[in-house]
Amino acid sequence: MSEALQINDELVEVAGSETDTTKKMHFSIGDLAKEFGLTLRTLRFYEDKGLINPKRDGINRLYTRRDRARLKLVLMGKNVGFSLAEIREMLDLYDLRDGQVTQLRVALSKFEGQINTLKKQRGDIDQAIGELSRTVDIVSGILKQKEAEDDAS
Repeated sequence: MSEALQINDELVEVAGSETDTTKKMHFSIGDLAKEFGLTLRTLRFYEDKGLINPKRDGINRLYTRRDRARLKLVLMGKNVGFSLAEIREMLDLYDLRDGQVTQLRVALSKFEGQINTLKKQRGDIDQAIGELSRTVDIVSGILKQKEAEDDAS
């Protein structure tokens, strides 16, 4: 097995780690919606965006373990702030299976970039909390002063 295929299989295995409920080979849209706490509409949206690609059995969608693993990776990517376009780009790189170096470089670059973005956001949030806390202290002081004046009159 090539290293690229091995990396891809390892990612899918980690994302699709088996439990008693996930050892089966196919899942309905309802199965995945329930497991991941998503709406059916969300799953169809991800399908429209090419993030998952269920097979069809008449009007029913049949999701494979690969689809389930990709869905889990999509949700993990969203959780750390990646756009759906960025997530799709990274997932598509693994589907190319044309060598792990390019895939890993792109993924590493995106991960490092997202870490920097999140650190900046954390700094901005910490600053906003500090400013808001100071404002609460000032307003609380003014309110106490006004209440004391009202009580004295």
